[in-house]
Amino acid sequence: MLSTVGARVGVCLFSALGALLCFGSVLHGQNPPPTSPRPVSPSSQAPAPTKPSSIAQPSPASTPVAQSSPAPQSTPFAVPNVSGPTPVNTPAQSASPASVPGQQSAPPGGNALTLDEALRLANAQASAFQIATLNESIAAEDVKQAQAAFLPKVSAPLSYIYTSPALGLKPGEPRAPSFIANNAISEYQAYLNVSGDFDIGGKLRATLAKNRALLAAAHAGTEVARRALAQAVLEAYYGLALATAQRLAAEGNLAAAEEFEHITSLLLSGGEIPPVDLTRAQLQTLTRRDELERARVNEAVAAGSLRILIGYDFLRPLSVSDLALALPIDSDFQRFSANDIPRRPEFAQLEHQLRAAQQEIRIARADRLPDLSYSINGGFDTDSLKPPRLKEHTGMSAAISLNIPIFDWGATRSKERQARLRVQIVEHERTLAVRGFSQQFYAAQAQAATAAARISLARDGVIKAQDNLAASIARFRAGEAQIIEVTDAQATLVAQRTALYQAIFDYQIALGRLKQATGQ
Repeated sequence: MLSTVGARVGVCLFSALGALLCFGSVLHGQNPPPTSPRPVSPSSQAPAPTKPSSIAQPSPASTPVAQSSPAPQSTPFAVPNVSGPTPVNTPAQSASPASVPGQQSAPPGGNALTLDEALRLANAQASAFQIATLNESIAAEDVKQAQAAFLPKVSAPLSYIYTSPALGLKPGEPRAPSFIANNAISEYQAYLNVSGDFDIGGKLRATLAKNRALLAAAHAGTEVARRALAQAVLEAYYGLALATAQRLAAEGNLAAAEEFEHITSLLLSGGEIPPVDLTRAQLQTLTRRDELERARVNEAVAAGSLRILIGYDFLRPLSVSDLALALPIDSDFQRFSANDIPRRPEFAQLEHQLRAAQQEIRIARADRLPDLSYSINGGFDTDSLKPPRLKEHTGMSAAISLNIPIFDWGATRSKERQARLRVQIVEHERTLAVRGFSQQFYAAQAQAATAAARISLARDGVIKAQDNLAASIARFRAGEAQIIEVTDAQATLVAQRTALYQAIFDYQIALGRLKQATGQ
């Protein structure tokens, strides 16, 4: 009995160690050759037997192991070209958790959506940026209308007026309309009218200047909306990349936990470990499975956020580039300066809004000044369409009118006060914007600097976690450590990798906010 159990345990130990080594190799990725290789003794290539005489021949139920893998060696950390650890050697009896709708797969090399492509797709979707573009077009039409107000308006008024004949006329008197103001019983009017206003009070010029300022403000607002959309896409894109990396790490962690739980159950059946060790292994597996479920949900939520921005259907597969490829360039965030804050388009928008508010004061003041208009008519006004009468009543007329406002119960003065208050509002908004934008810049700069330092620390942490995992495997092979030490070392390595991904994500987000804060 002990011989069979010992042989099965030995084979399972080989399988578990192979899983750990494969997992470690994925974490290493494309590391350079080892600088300080550790010699591996021949005795460490096989599991330590409990009784040497009992494992001379493997059991027929055991699967022979053709070749064991060497212990992992400490190497300088290099970023891998994959998104995370790949689960290996998952026992067949462990049912995989149910997949979450919208679950992402590991991004294939050539099919991953790039950040530039995501930005291009987002710009074409219905968004605040598209609304700002339409508002800019509306403002451009307001400018055209203000320019047209300076030009004469040409129209062709046509009318026919019928008036009943007057009653009680003496016999022989010509028929006359019953109303004194009317010219004939049947009156035909056809004119070509040219009318317009003389801008003696400056109202038309102020209106045109106001609309031009609003157009410039709308253009700046479109740029503000475009930058805000780009920042939202960047955060959603790297959020999905981070969620994918965390999900892949959780899958690898669960695979190793399930394998160790299986080994622990075999050791318990041989009477070599207490039952509490199996309980610990089972609890660890449950924890890893819970982590995987939460990682899958987070990935689905992150993918949904990006789909909304780029216009992808929720059933369409979506994958993004590996987060490890977004490692920062040394001191890249230091090229941003607080002197670039005034380059933000928000400042141009506020400046043009201030100009528009100042023109409203001129418009309100012009309402208290006289206005001069003209009207020129050419055509006929006749009681008959017969040629002689039509020729007789054909001609032209011109009129100039001057309107002088005298008293309106203070309505125009109230409008002027309103316009001045709007100017003060815009000035206060500009002051608040300067403070807020400065705070955003320094906050983003601090976040970028902290994230860069965290990336450096996480790199060192990954190297140390790899060394710790290699030492734990060696101690376990020599029978000097429990299984829990190896699983803890493996979990520590995954945690360090997760910390590295989180630091890269935070750096990219802070870098995007720095660009936004400096108008780049």
